[in-house]
Amino acid sequence: MANDKMLKFVNVERDMPEKRPPVLRRQDFDEIYGEYALAKAEEQASRCSQCGVPYCQTHCPLHNNIPDWLGLTAEGRLQEAYEVSQATNTFPEICGRICPQDRLCEGNCVIEQSGHGTVTIGSVEKYITDTAWEQGWVKPIVPHKERTESVGIIGAGPGGLAAADVLRRAGVQVTVYDRYDRAGGLLTYGIPGFKLEKDVVMKRIDQLEQGGVEFVMNCDIGTDLSFDAIRGKHDAILIATGVYKSRDLVAPGSDAEGIVRAIDYLTASNRKSFGDDVEEFDSGALNAEGKRVVVIGGGDTAMDCVRTAIRQGATSVKCLYRRDKENMPGSQREVANAEEEGVEFVWLTAPKGFQGDTVSGVTVSRMRLGAPDATGRRSPELIEGADYLEEADLVVKALGFEPEDLPKLWGVEGLEVTRWGTIRADYTTGKTSLDGVYAAGDIVRGASLVVWAIRDGRDSAEAILTYLGQSAMVAAE
Repeated sequence: MANDKMLKFVNVERDMPEKRPPVLRRQDFDEIYGEYALAKAEEQASRCSQCGVPYCQTHCPLHNNIPDWLGLTAEGRLQEAYEVSQATNTFPEICGRICPQDRLCEGNCVIEQSGHGTVTIGSVEKYITDTAWEQGWVKPIVPHKERTESVGIIGAGPGGLAAADVLRRAGVQVTVYDRYDRAGGLLTYGIPGFKLEKDVVMKRIDQLEQGGVEFVMNCDIGTDLSFDAIRGKHDAILIATGVYKSRDLVAPGSDAEGIVRAIDYLTASNRKSFGDDVEEFDSGALNAEGKRVVVIGGGDTAMDCVRTAIRQGATSVKCLYRRDKENMPGSQREVANAEEEGVEFVWLTAPKGFQGDTVSGVTVSRMRLGAPDATGRRSPELIEGADYLEEADLVVKALGFEPEDLPKLWGVEGLEVTRWGTIRADYTTGKTSLDGVYAAGDIVRGASLVVWAIRDGRDSAEAILTYLGQSAMVAAE
């Protein structure tokens, strides 16, 4: 890279794309950040120090070649920047929008550590790829040579789609099976439009379809089609179902009407954004309009729920979390956005019970932080006699997700799982206990980030290509 284009962090300050004012963004589900102009993207990319040991790249699960595409952007070579970005990341425009950069690449930027403010890596990544789509640089998948082998992928979320992309580019015949009516999994139905507008996801799915990936939707494995039937049809299988079983809350009154799961609440809202008829939303059961809303949890899903409730017109939105702000798992950037939009966070609180057959309130216990637990985080402890009542008309449980019992659900013998219920698989290849069956993403590692699912999907696809090559050699002999 030309040295005169880089190392500008000394005299150029960090500058994020402009955020729409909270009063406006509360009214719709559009993305809240504006887009860089070319000059601004070049300017911000030029702040990169091009350091000898790029911690941004090291701390990216995909090990994206961040310094190189920042350097190319600073020089105005956007198409080359896109090609470098796409080489390691199936969905850079999605990661640029939803990755917690503050915990990954940007949080480990060398100039951030030296007090100059991190390079705006995510915003530049988003700009590069959005420009690539606009300019027609994103091409349909055209394999150099078609292969006869076929792979069945169960799950059309980020892990499954990333694997489909790698396999299809290698010429393998790919069929993706999913229980929902649209592909994308969490990207489509779990993440709200204000973080990830749905046309961004649909464009990638269209690209895969145009490239020859076959999608079999509304297909519930074990009910509509057996796992053995899919396995018999394909030369290899990838399980990429994610984890969708919601962790429950056992407390007096927890079965009351008006206490709902985060996944149901977010899915209903996202379906409405597609223009679907959603009975549970239209009836008011999964609609926060005019209600006092309490969301329980402190992760990114909880942040999605509180910010969705604001946009639906809730009269008040409160988030209960049993630790303090510094110890919550969700993105601090998302917390700040939520606070700007009018969400009230009630730290060091936990639900003790619920009032009414149709929920009218939450009995809340106050907590304090005690000694660190096994992970190093300080454990919450109950403060006796400090309970109080929080009035609520809608309670959303955002307590995280667990794996479904797939061997039982699908009637599969020999598919080994861990004591947590995740599929036991090699972390590098995704190889399971069944020959020719691989697994990737959250169903292996537990609930995690989209970027990790993409990494796992790509790694498993490469392992499957090796397996298919070895199988072909054995058949030839």
